[in-house]
Amino acid sequence: MSEQHIDPAGNTQAFRAFAQRAEQEPAPKKSPLIPIIAVVAAIVVIGVAAFLLLR
Repeated sequence: MSEQHIDPAGNTQAFRAFAQRAEQEPAPKKSPLIPIIAVVAAIVVIGVAAFLLLR
């Protein structure tokens, strides 16, 4: 097996193609649903705990 490793930084054209490809990938969109669910769950847990302690 040949151990030839081509470094994209060694070739300007290959590096530019690599850099442009990496920039064009869209960033994954984060869903605001998970933090909302976490806040609602925390409020419910605190409410249940307060109800049980004050009963």
